[in-house]
Amino acid sequence: MSNKINRRQFIQTAGALSVVGALGTPFLAFSATKKVVVIGGGTGGATAAKYVRMADSGIEVTLIEPNKNYYTCYMSNEVLGGDRNIDSIKFGYDGLSAHGIKVVHDMVTGIDPKSKTIKTKGGQSFNYDRCIVSPGIDFKWEGIEGYDATTAEKIPHAWKAGPQTILLRKQLEAMPDGGTVVIAPPGNPFRCPPGPYERASQICHYLKQHKPKSKVLILDQKGKFSKMGLFKQGWKDLYGYGTDKSMIDWKGKEAEAGVIKVDAANHSVTTAFGDTIKADVINIIPAQKAGKIAFTAGLTNDKGWCPIDLLTFESTVHPGIHVIGDSSIAKGMPKSGYAANSQAKVCAAAVVAMLDGKEPGTPAYTNTCYSIVGKEYGISVAAVYRLAEDHSKIIKVSGGLTATDASAETRRREALFAHSWFNNITKDIFG
Repeated sequence: MSNKINRRQFIQTAGALSVVGALGTPFLAFSATKKVVVIGGGTGGATAAKYVRMADSGIEVTLIEPNKNYYTCYMSNEVLGGDRNIDSIKFGYDGLSAHGIKVVHDMVTGIDPKSKTIKTKGGQSFNYDRCIVSPGIDFKWEGIEGYDATTAEKIPHAWKAGPQTILLRKQLEAMPDGGTVVIAPPGNPFRCPPGPYERASQICHYLKQHKPKSKVLILDQKGKFSKMGLFKQGWKDLYGYGTDKSMIDWKGKEAEAGVIKVDAANHSVTTAFGDTIKADVINIIPAQKAGKIAFTAGLTNDKGWCPIDLLTFESTVHPGIHVIGDSSIAKGMPKSGYAANSQAKVCAAAVVAMLDGKEPGTPAYTNTCYSIVGKEYGISVAAVYRLAEDHSKIIKVSGGLTATDASAETRRREALFAHSWFNNITKDIFG
């Protein structure tokens, strides 16, 4: 970590702030006349449902999620690298049910903010006093010529973990030694900013062991990316980056390298510069927007994201509905799994306070993001945030990155911390 704050200090500070921000003062249970409905059972939604119920067992909490299992995007790149199987990122909802949460597997088709009623595809209807929506992300398919939801069944994005992750892994296994993998990251903002570059690293990790003559080409429309210096250092240490024998190559905005067209029939992409590149495996990560229910419920702005009050995550469009996670405009925080977990706790505390006729407490937000570059080689960024006095943004108050010149032992520990972090956050959410 940098000398601004060491890891032990960060963990102590973040832990203390998270407890205060998430739970505030103790709440007393009362009769189950108050209802909270949470839509979306991903990281944000599942956390919010659990923490509302933990804060006040008298609140009736319903979680509506169409899928019976959730696959975490975080650590899904290790499935591509071969060090993790798909079942290890798969989680069910029995743990939430054990907390007294009513889990409904159905798809929400509409939210009426006036009557405070939710309708589902299965014909069910739910009333709420407060609604928490965690829509995740959806894709802007119109951004790249020739790439749409149908094409993605052959040329995967794998940006929603699960079947797409399995498909991309199988394609990597089937490609010949000496082949080329093209990865096309999206422009900002998007879910998990370091994700495409960890993915490239993990694919190189697999290829280095099994198909060492192969290469990974990143065609990026951006001029820089999250943890750029740390990733490039890792690529130099592990994959020969910057040499004529490099397994990985990154081309960015200056080279007009962003992909503007996909030719699925010829398995090629065309860049903004006009180059056409054939590849054995193509991974297109489309530009993103808020999940579908956010649009259906009228929670989005003209840029496709959800404006909120950062104190409570309540929508500034529809009072009584709170939006957390990737779809929300949490200005100052990245769109990450840990951020969604942190935001959900802040939101849960605010919702319980508001239902009890109290003012929400002072929130605290945290984020930690680990990336596994290769075998026993981890990097991270961590931060603690506070709310600006005018509520206009979330301000970083402390944190730091793994040092660029960190020792091999530090890199090894970072990888161990990453796996411990994954075990802890998934237990926190689904346990």
